[in-house]
Amino acid sequence: MSWAAHEFENYFIQKHIGTKASFLGVVIGAQLPDMFTKAFVYAADDAAAFHRGWPGVGFSHSLLFGVVFAVAILGITKSRAWALGVLIGHWAHVLTDVADTAGVMLFFPFSMEPLTISMWKHAAVEGRYGDAAAYYSSLGGVWDLFWLAVTLIFAWRTLTASYFRDVVIPADPRVWGWIHRTFRLPERALLLLYQGLMFYGIGRMVAWFLYARFDAKTPFQPSWGGPEYIAGNDISDSGWVEVLIRTGIGGVLFVAFMWAGWRLFGRRLWQRGYDVPAAVRGPGIHAILELPSSKRRTVGAEPV
Repeated sequence: MSWAAHEFENYFIQKHIGTKASFLGVVIGAQLPDMFTKAFVYAADDAAAFHRGWPGVGFSHSLLFGVVFAVAILGITKSRAWALGVLIGHWAHVLTDVADTAGVMLFFPFSMEPLTISMWKHAAVEGRYGDAAAYYSSLGGVWDLFWLAVTLIFAWRTLTASYFRDVVIPADPRVWGWIHRTFRLPERALLLLYQGLMFYGIGRMVAWFLYARFDAKTPFQPSWGGPEYIAGNDISDSGWVEVLIRTGIGGVLFVAFMWAGWRLFGRRLWQRGYDVPAAVRGPGIHAILELPSSKRRTVGAEPV
């Protein structure tokens, strides 16, 4: 699991999706795998197996779990931007979590074999504080720092007011407009809300790193598969050949399932959805607020 990289990745993703997907959808999608399960993980007898395996809640870290949520959102809201955002955010989280020793059941239920590169140890067995200390004593903390650097170097424009005004709001004017009207937030406050996820990630990373160094006083061991003071917790005993075979079979079945689902109902559901018409997009919150109230209610209501 990652403690801050998921927050930083959202802005890097935003750079590439532009107005095609909702940033807020990406954020929610990135939180989905652990949103309803993390509290139970720390209380489990075998935290790693419960978190990423089956039986347990490991299905939340599968690609299909994100697809199910995205399809549900598309069916309920008809918003392609939100469905796509949730799917991208969820898949980004899942692929990042391949890095710890527990891995993820990427193609569940077609394969229950966890896929992992064992970059750092999954340490939920140590409890929340012990987990954080172990993470920031391993390459996990380096991973967070890496994604912070990548975002600030290659996606820094996504943090600017002009980008927020010209790209983020026009991609999702209904929700940003609702937040503005409901909570009476000016555009500057909305910008701070948008940027706040970055500051939250930085604060979380710094605070937990300092906790690990000066309170928990755990040894800093940024080596592959560290930290060494945590016992190994790989939830699979399979060799790499067996893992590749099972994962490959699961991947083929997953692709076949997705193709069949698209042909049977996915295409029609997507066609019934809508994108925000370019004609009603504008700079900043004015993309929605300057419309007459009757048009405001119908923005995106017609399929395109």
